[in-house]
Amino acid sequence: MHPIMQSTFSLFLGLLLATSVLHADEIPAPAAALLERNCVGCHDGSSKKGNLDLTSLDFDLEDRATQDRWIQIHDRIMKGEMPPTPNDLPESERALMVTALRRPLAAADLAKIATSGRGPMRRLNRIEFQQNLRDLLHLPHLDILDRLPHDRQSHHCDKVSSSLDMSRLQLMAYLDAVEIALSSAIVSTKDPPPVEKLRVEGKQLASKWYLAGGRESLFFTRDSKGIDLELRSPPKGQTNEPDPSVELALFRSPGWPYALWPDKVIAHTSGEYRVRFSARSVVQLKDFVLQIGTRSVPMTFRARKPTNHDIAENVRPTGGIIDILPEQRVYETVVYLQEGQTIEYGLLGLPSPQIDALGKTGYYRYPPFPEGGQPGVAFQWLEIEGPLSPETWPPASHRVLFDDLGVEVKSDNPQAEAKRLLRRFIELAAREPVPEEAIAPFEELILGELNSGEALAEALQSGYQAFLCSNLSLYLREPMTSDNHFTIANRLSHFLTNSRPDAELIMLAQDQKLRDPTTLRAQAQRLIAGDGFDHFVRHFTNSWLNLSELRRDDPNVRLYPEYRLDDYLVESMGRETRAFFATMIRENLPVDSLIDADFAFVNDRLARHYGLDEVKGSNLQRVDLPRSSPYGGLLTQASVLKLSADGTSTSPVLRGVWIMDRLIGQPPPPPPPGIPAVEPDIRGAQTIRELIAKHTASKTCAGCHAKFDPVGLALENFDVFGAWRAHYRGLEAGGRVSGIDRAGHDFSYTIASKVDASGRLADGRQFDNIHDLKTLLRDDSRQIARNLLNQFTVYATGTPVRFGDRAEIESILDACANNDYRVRDLMMALINSRIFLGANQGMANQ
Repeated sequence: MHPIMQSTFSLFLGLLLATSVLHADEIPAPAAALLERNCVGCHDGSSKKGNLDLTSLDFDLEDRATQDRWIQIHDRIMKGEMPPTPNDLPESERALMVTALRRPLAAADLAKIATSGRGPMRRLNRIEFQQNLRDLLHLPHLDILDRLPHDRQSHHCDKVSSSLDMSRLQLMAYLDAVEIALSSAIVSTKDPPPVEKLRVEGKQLASKWYLAGGRESLFFTRDSKGIDLELRSPPKGQTNEPDPSVELALFRSPGWPYALWPDKVIAHTSGEYRVRFSARSVVQLKDFVLQIGTRSVPMTFRARKPTNHDIAENVRPTGGIIDILPEQRVYETVVYLQEGQTIEYGLLGLPSPQIDALGKTGYYRYPPFPEGGQPGVAFQWLEIEGPLSPETWPPASHRVLFDDLGVEVKSDNPQAEAKRLLRRFIELAAREPVPEEAIAPFEELILGELNSGEALAEALQSGYQAFLCSNLSLYLREPMTSDNHFTIANRLSHFLTNSRPDAELIMLAQDQKLRDPTTLRAQAQRLIAGDGFDHFVRHFTNSWLNLSELRRDDPNVRLYPEYRLDDYLVESMGRETRAFFATMIRENLPVDSLIDADFAFVNDRLARHYGLDEVKGSNLQRVDLPRSSPYGGLLTQASVLKLSADGTSTSPVLRGVWIMDRLIGQPPPPPPPGIPAVEPDIRGAQTIRELIAKHTASKTCAGCHAKFDPVGLALENFDVFGAWRAHYRGLEAGGRVSGIDRAGHDFSYTIASKVDASGRLADGRQFDNIHDLKTLLRDDSRQIARNLLNQFTVYATGTPVRFGDRAEIESILDACANNDYRVRDLMMALINSRIFLGANQGMANQ
């Protein structure tokens, strides 16, 4: 026998013969003896470290809690986290133990998957539910999210079946939301609302003549010179007559209590309105003189009630972002307004004067003009027309509910008509065929209401509401049988569009063609190329990268006055990340582009923020990055760097944990109880490295922090909004910088200690800067791909990667390895896997 084989055999035999206090008859050999030798000393009935008693833990893998406990033990041993000192367990013994545990754990889990599926049926989350109703009822502007409870997150996703419970209160909220949706779909007039057209000119363009921020924020001009500068409002009794020689000049961004809209422009009916207006970008010079602009100024309209303050109601942008160019021209957009709303002018990226609570700077002082003057927009006239009529009347939303019965919804035989319309609606609303016995309860409900004297329309609404809130509509089922293709259509559509399958997918499901890998891949490609894919990109990044919280943690304006009220920058951050991630999928880029890339998507504001060459306009443009640029990839995008900071400081601990968790997929265990967080000293008295060194003085802390602190340290050259810095800022020590910020407030901070972004990873590899770290992280592109594939899995199926899935995940990675783990390849391989298609996937992997 070979010496190595003999040594291994002797070790194996010795382990089998060892005396054990464990359930040795259950735990596979040699795991029992290795656990006895290396683990029981700390995890027996008397010690129970980590609340684990191995001597009382059986190996009944039919019990879910017991199986999960053994999976946790397997993973801690595999990762080298147990025993706490890795050298206490030789690698040969660790491999034996891991293999011995893995095989029965995987077999037991795969058996459960084969009989019960990977997970239970899943409730639609509120984002999906709203999008389903929008598409079904042809109501693209339907907004019912505020009526529905927020869904709980698990594994950075709000689609996990076990977290999407349904209580009586939640069901009542869904019933309420559906009632609103159905009411919004119904019209009651024989003709569409009359289309009105209103034009305002001159001083009619403004509902008020004075704004917070003083006269520099708003004034009227004639021949590019300010007029009526002494007037704060129209003289009593004076009517604003249209005057084409007068322009409205505006020089501030929206923000409480700023509110400016055209005079007497109010929507009399909810709907879409066409807005046309004439404008030019300008520069305000001293003495309220206008000069032709030197660049475009971005703006949007904001739908709102004509009230005094933003806090009075929800104010939302509408009509998209429009770049106003220096030459005067006519612009056109379509806005959506609810009854009683108006359109507010929303210029982006300009000063936003705010009152100083300390009273030091005066009342809404406008900040000093930049060199060359203050950019803004001069408006000449504005027209609004609407509500725009649909192509047919009654509109499609009404006809989904009542077919050809018209506005009055009357029939000579209401019971027969009710039966017909119910089945017609269910065929439209259901995402798969509904058997006749399942329709019966809804039919009984409708007929019962008709018999009690309810009108046909109201009775039908009750049945529709009940169906839309039933398990036939609220839930997605796990694919289990090879002949059911509708579950695949539902899973694919809700994965890539967050909504119901379209007509093409339904047809293919009816023809049982969706388990053919070529067909399935073609359908996925079609959805990725379509407009609905934007829903996936927004929602996936909102969950995985937490982009929904991008406006959380306002900047500390004492340390970062340049970011005060800069909503245009924050909004651009989110747009950049979504555009980048969509491009990774659509262009099938290597997965390590998450860490580094030679291009970025920027607009005028982001280009300035990143210190890149000037870019014109608000639209994101793909630009090549200089080789020396520290940017490129999600790792150093402003959104990620902002989300992993707190607005005041950049803790390497928090950033390191965030990156290792979200991008790398190696989250650290929770800190021991009672351990305080590292709080950077913003006075500049101590460096962050000194604070971390004190915090991690114990070996227990140091071992864990070594896995994520270095990554955070490499990102210290980026401030709380992701701008490059060579030094920290403080409030006491260092050279002082003073001025007036974009809100008109005095500021003063200090340039403190120099940033040191060097470090050493847990495996000993060293780096000097962010460029070095990116190179080191890209070396393990398989782990980056594994993490992204895991996120795709939980998002697509509603179930996290199970122990029994791990081998298939690795098989997918093996198949994609030779092509650099390209992102769309990973997605397509998942879609054609057992994990996605179910235990009996039929043709998919043949």
